Amino acid sequence: MNNIKLLDCTLRDGGYINDWNFGKRTVKKVIEKLTQSSIDIIECGFLRDVDYDNDTTIFNDIENIKELIQPKNKDTIYVAMIDQPFISIDKIKVYDGTSIDGIRLTFHDNEKEITEALEYGKMLIEKGYKVFIQPVGTTSYTDANLLALIEKVNELKPYAFYLVDTLGIMYKNNLLRMYHLLDHNLDKTINIGFHSHNNLQLSFSNAQELLTLHTKRKIIIDSSVFGMGRGAGNLCTELISEYINENIEEKYKIVPLLEIVDEHLSRFFNEPKWGYSVPYFIAAINNCHPNYASYLMNKQTISVKSINTILRQIPNKKRDIFDENYIEDLYISHQMQLVDDTENLKRLRKLIGNKKVLIVAPGKSIKKEIENIKTFINEEDPFIISINFLPSAFNCNAIFISNSKRFKSMEDVIKDLSFATTLITTSNITNLKVDSSIVVNYSDLLLENSLISDNAGLMAINLLNHLFIDHVYLAGFDGFSLNKAKNYYSTDLINHIEMVELVKKNEEIKNYLANVEKNMGIHYVTSTIYKDVHLYSKTY
Repeated sequence: MNNIKLLDCTLRDGGYINDWNFGKRTVKKVIEKLTQSSIDIIECGFLRDVDYDNDTTIFNDIENIKELIQPKNKDTIYVAMIDQPFISIDKIKVYDGTSIDGIRLTFHDNEKEITEALEYGKMLIEKGYKVFIQPVGTTSYTDANLLALIEKVNELKPYAFYLVDTLGIMYKNNLLRMYHLLDHNLDKTINIGFHSHNNLQLSFSNAQELLTLHTKRKIIIDSSVFGMGRGAGNLCTELISEYINENIEEKYKIVPLLEIVDEHLSRFFNEPKWGYSVPYFIAAINNCHPNYASYLMNKQTISVKSINTILRQIPNKKRDIFDENYIEDLYISHQMQLVDDTENLKRLRKLIGNKKVLIVAPGKSIKKEIENIKTFINEEDPFIISINFLPSAFNCNAIFISNSKRFKSMEDVIKDLSFATTLITTSNITNLKVDSSIVVNYSDLLLENSLISDNAGLMAINLLNHLFIDHVYLAGFDGFSLNKAKNYYSTDLINHIEMVELVKKNEEIKNYLANVEKNMGIHYVTSTIYKDVHLYSKTY
């Protein structure tokens, strides 16, 4: 059992969930509880060249960490990670035993970063630190490239060299093959580490495989409390600790780990932010970075099948490192279906005529403020366009659908549309079987801001702008609440977009609407967070 060490990375890898803002008290308590649990190695966070906020686990000096780990346990190794661009080596003081004991270096598979990392690692070793060499996405290395890297690492003789399953794609046979490749070629003094992501739900079983190996070499297994980490998360510290206690040797105390969840991290668990999901599974089977899957998932406009189709188009050289601009371009290309909509635009303009236009989005306010909406309809007799849904309390002249996912879920409703309701769809929606529908170009209505580029309500406003409509009236444009149950008038419409994305969308939508108002009158019939407004009155 002395050959196995557990490294907990909750405060570093878990920080991708909460932007590393754990709070100073929580950071100290988590370290304290991990120490009580006899976890062998505790990762305290990142070392980066940033302004330090003591509520976070991104530090700009080793001295920032010192007070958080006092009193130090002599049997515990305390570490931090440095990623590129590396913090100035001059900011790393000579090791004196009062702060962290080791530093983990992470880098990508290119000659420049590898050379820089190994040179930096050499300087850290000379300063007295245990150095962990942790290449990103070891699974994407060819055997030849990995052996070339091992040769250089053997010259350095760091404390550990890591097998990193960044994409969460390793099955047992591949894990053991790569482990034995490392074990056979690494200098015998170098420990082997294993850092896994849980996209295929194999982190726990893969860790068990490593525990069965008969080897004289020390093996370090990374984990985090409750599996806290971006995407599908990581191996759970409490699970692997209990497994070792029950099957190998009783060494770890489990209750302090559970207390970390219950007392210090529970506020981050208000809704699932990591864990198994079909999109992350698809990312794994396509050997690509999980952020590609989450980016497309947060669009909430395309099916899992489409996500898979897009991920399959990413070239191998782009798969390991997330490129937001690239995936946005792929997404837009996938959505884009050009049509000649000249006659359709004329037809829609004729349908609207000289009427005022009311756009109805599916916010909660269309239930809460239904009387105000009905008053507006009765007094103004507007042309009513609903967005990606059909309200039940009043009839609409048209329904605008730009979201293929919503379209698919509404196919039965669309088939039963009354003759008086016109279907307006954007050209990204294929297999359309409604002959009387008005199809308009998807790409012409997109916004330049990628965060809200295909927001259906804004695209509808863009469409009306193209038709030279001077004024629009909005209902149900409430804005996004962090409580997702409050975002839509019907629970059927609730999506799974990440909370941070909702907050960003609110600000960007508000800015965009303010810009539109320079050329078009925007009036609100129901309450909204996008503007302080006096709701509809006859003065409009």
